[in-house]
Amino acid sequence: MALLPILEFPDPRLRTRAQPVEAVDASLRKLIDDMFETMYAAPGIGLAATQVNVHKRVVVIDVSETRDQPLVLINPEILERRGVEESEEGCLSVPGIYDKVRRAEHVRVRTLDREGKSIEFEADGLLAVCIQHEIDHLDGKLFVDYLSDLKRTRIRKKLEKERKGRAASSQMKIGTPAI
Repeated sequence: MALLPILEFPDPRLRTRAQPVEAVDASLRKLIDDMFETMYAAPGIGLAATQVNVHKRVVVIDVSETRDQPLVLINPEILERRGVEESEEGCLSVPGIYDKVRRAEHVRVRTLDREGKSIEFEADGLLAVCIQHEIDHLDGKLFVDYLSDLKRTRIRKKLEKERKGRAASSQMKIGTPAI
């Protein structure tokens, strides 16, 4: 397994609409394993393939506190949404930023599982929010898109400034002689 680099907002590749998976095979299962390893290491509760620059409709999720309930969604589609709840969301592609987003509190989903078998299930609470958040990624949408233009601009500027600071810091470390 391998840790995959996670794209960060405002990277334009995050806006790419993911393509349906044609075949569930060994290479896709390796991607899924790498995505779980990356998500757990980050740490996060969900990761879409788009976030690791693979534009296939694949999502991994584990909202359990014990990190032992992995869920794989391949070509997921939301069949039904009910209710509305507002909750604070964060995102591995928008590090350190959290804000309130309104989403359906209950969803019914059809997807392929890790073996390529079609399944349907219902979810509510945190799992429902996470599923909607990750499917948004597959459609090129981020949680910051639900915020005002002003908030989104402030977030973009803050993250760009932090990225420049990290780059400058790593350049200084590279050029610093060992003592």
